[in-house]
Amino acid sequence: MIKIYAKNLEDEALNQFEKAMELECNIQGALMSDSHTGYTLPIGAVIKSKGVVFPSYVGYDIGCGMCAVNLDITKDGIDLEDIKNDIVKNIPLGREKHTKKQSIKLDSSLYDINDFTKYRIEDTGNYQIGTLGGGNHFIEIGESENDKTLWIVIHSGSRGIGYKVADYFMSLATQGSVNIEEFRKEFAIGREIFKERNHKGYEKAFKKFVEKKWEKATKNKEGHYGFDINSELGKSYLNCMNYCLDFALENRKTMIDKILDSISLQKRFKVRTFINRNHNHAELKDGCIIHRKGSTHAEKDMLGVIPANMKDGSFIVKGKGNKDSMCSSSHGAGRVLSRKKAKDTLDVKEFHKDMIGVVTNHTDDTLDESPKAYKNIFEVMELQKDLVEIIDRSVPILNIKG
Repeated sequence: MIKIYAKNLEDEALNQFEKAMELECNIQGALMSDSHTGYTLPIGAVIKSKGVVFPSYVGYDIGCGMCAVNLDITKDGIDLEDIKNDIVKNIPLGREKHTKKQSIKLDSSLYDINDFTKYRIEDTGNYQIGTLGGGNHFIEIGESENDKTLWIVIHSGSRGIGYKVADYFMSLATQGSVNIEEFRKEFAIGREIFKERNHKGYEKAFKKFVEKKWEKATKNKEGHYGFDINSELGKSYLNCMNYCLDFALENRKTMIDKILDSISLQKRFKVRTFINRNHNHAELKDGCIIHRKGSTHAEKDMLGVIPANMKDGSFIVKGKGNKDSMCSSSHGAGRVLSRKKAKDTLDVKEFHKDMIGVVTNHTDDTLDESPKAYKNIFEVMELQKDLVEIIDRSVPILNIKG
């Protein structure tokens, strides 16, 4: 069963999706309205697999997602420049990380994670908790379209620990797809006489042949390679993925706490709403895995956050539990221009003009995050009106990019 909500889909994105759906284990698929070309799968893809989990279908930024907090105050009496300066000072952005080890409020012993992940918590996680990351990750303060109260919205993920865990398991999945005996058969054709005359030479030549074939076969980790969910590797991946999902949430919450501390110095408030929804994960359900890669979970009445761009803000939505989309929605507007193409074709002056009225840290170098690099969010939301209901929008008054 296939459902496509996107319009004007790139040929390559469609090819990626179709290739995935050719696999016998993939029994249902959907493309969200923001879908565009990615690696292995398009960004915005949802794939239901029977008994198999594909690390590449979740991707490198495990747990990447959104947190949104609504406060019971308006912007009156708040100095946004001071808030911006506090954020830049207290939250490492882009590739930056903490210079000293930080405390992670997660008990890793509860997740049955492997030694590799434990080590990465120590050498990476402890220095990146409470950091934003780069690319399209952002911190936004916006005004509610409903009542002008403040929303704090954060888009970030599991940082380096998620990347390393993903890379580790993607490598193992790729290696598991290689059949040495098939290499041996291929090498043996036409070489039997050589084998009889020089056994040692044959074995040496075979070893070099296998090394080259192995290197070629395992070079592309971003393929359709998965684990049986009942295998040791399958169970281990899901355990480590779940830790990374919670690390990503803890990462966003740590940043939110710092922003709330900054606001509290200027004005008293109460938190009215807290939403967390990630869009890179695998959900185990009835013996099947629902992979969401750049897609937001949207069960009936489940609150979610769908960001647009630096100018148009973020939509607060309520899921409709649509079965055709496997209870999913878009995770944002989706790119219409690659980063390179955006920098090559967009006008820097127009970019700065678009951001008038929003306190930001944007520069000429962040042209690839211009609103014009993204699809029209209002069209994207219209295409998924059967998936989510819009209940509010955070209209940006401050936006910090990683």
